[in-house]
Amino acid sequence: MLLTLVIVYLLITIAIGLVAAKRVKNSADFAIAGRHLPLYMIVTTTFATWFGSETVLGIPAKFIEGGLGNVVEDPFGAGFCLILVGLFFAGKLYRMTLLTISDYYRERYGRVVEVVCSLIIMLSYLGWVSAQVTALGLVFNLLSGGAISIPIGMTIGVVSILAYTLFGGMWSVAVTDFIQMIILVVGLTLIAVFAGNMAGGADKVIELASSRELFRFLPEPSFHDIAFFIAAAITMMFGSIPQQDVFQRVMSANNIQAATRGPVIGGIFYILFAFVPMFLVASALIIMPAETAELLKDDPQKVLPTLVLEKMPFVMQVLFFGALLSALKSTASATLLAPSVTFTENIWRQFRPHASDQQQLRTMRITTLVFSGLVLAYAIRMEGTSIYELVSGAYQVPLVGAFVPLVFGLYWKRATTQGAIFAIVLGLLTWLLFLATPAGEVFPAQLTGLLAALVGMLAGSLGPQAIGNSHAGHHRMVGVE
Repeated sequence: MLLTLVIVYLLITIAIGLVAAKRVKNSADFAIAGRHLPLYMIVTTTFATWFGSETVLGIPAKFIEGGLGNVVEDPFGAGFCLILVGLFFAGKLYRMTLLTISDYYRERYGRVVEVVCSLIIMLSYLGWVSAQVTALGLVFNLLSGGAISIPIGMTIGVVSILAYTLFGGMWSVAVTDFIQMIILVVGLTLIAVFAGNMAGGADKVIELASSRELFRFLPEPSFHDIAFFIAAAITMMFGSIPQQDVFQRVMSANNIQAATRGPVIGGIFYILFAFVPMFLVASALIIMPAETAELLKDDPQKVLPTLVLEKMPFVMQVLFFGALLSALKSTASATLLAPSVTFTENIWRQFRPHASDQQQLRTMRITTLVFSGLVLAYAIRMEGTSIYELVSGAYQVPLVGAFVPLVFGLYWKRATTQGAIFAIVLGLLTWLLFLATPAGEVFPAQLTGLLAALVGMLAGSLGPQAIGNSHAGHHRMVGVE
């Protein structure tokens, strides 16, 4: 019965997405909803994009293992990313009326940087979308009592998301996000109240978490622990900023106020609401202590679904899995769309510069289909990897490769094409070197890569120009102050 209701819910969201798809007349409608979304939809779609599998399943698992300090990357880093985007990036980028974040790199630094940053951004999405697909496979496997294997569940999930994203693009994503966020917030809030009562009151849950030192946030005062804590915090806080899905939400706004305020409100709401799944998993320690202890050894990501399936009434099960599917589908649809639009606009267009807008729209849809297939294959290949790790690894690439050129391009007049290329090359090479050697266990690879990118930008921009910067004239266009 529960599985049937879940399938009905999937079909309803597909239908809603397809109705919204009727608004798509050109590539701008598909990519950024024709810049028509009001503030409340920017808030819900930024919140929805962030609130995915790692928030419902990954964060609680990490929290119960090591407390708040173990989840500094997400939700804290991830939420502050949206706040920083709204405060420092959204206004400048919105005024430029671009279709993708990679268009900015072209305007500021030229074609080479545009293509390289596009590839970096696209690559980072494999891990993030795979995390959502992995969770969808887990949901169908649990709901069917093991009758549906995880890979088959992944396939069902991808097809259900693709059904409306392929046709409606950003319009379908935004409308379904809005509805799914209502279900998510209401569903998880009711379940948290119910779980608190089952555990003997919210105060008992908080008391238990406190006795286990789960509220400890700051690391041990040693150089090693502090360095890795900072690295974890900035991975999503900075690494998520040069991302197409965030940029799409900013550019989809119907005015600059919605573009700047939407991500800030969405980010604050995300950090606060991410505590709900953490509260739920702490209540599981009281409600089913033996089963929770066993699951923590086996797969901590199963604690919440097991609590709901085994200890809660049918209504709560419907609410939980409706909320979980809402979180997964909203994030996955957004992250399938972003790399597809980037590839079409910033890589494919160079081979077909005179393609009509309708041809561009068709290419975006084909690319979305192909990328979905790649994500599904990658998710099946990476089965067994924790959802939190899949998401965390995804953001290290744009952090070391694309973040520094974006910030310096917007805020430093002397940033040059040579500086951007040096930053990208030095950042990526240093990061890979530390990942591949024991040095990465002594000092975090992503923090080393970011520092190397900073050195590359300064040395390349201030040193002799071996690479001609023919794009210096674009400074005025991109709003460098």
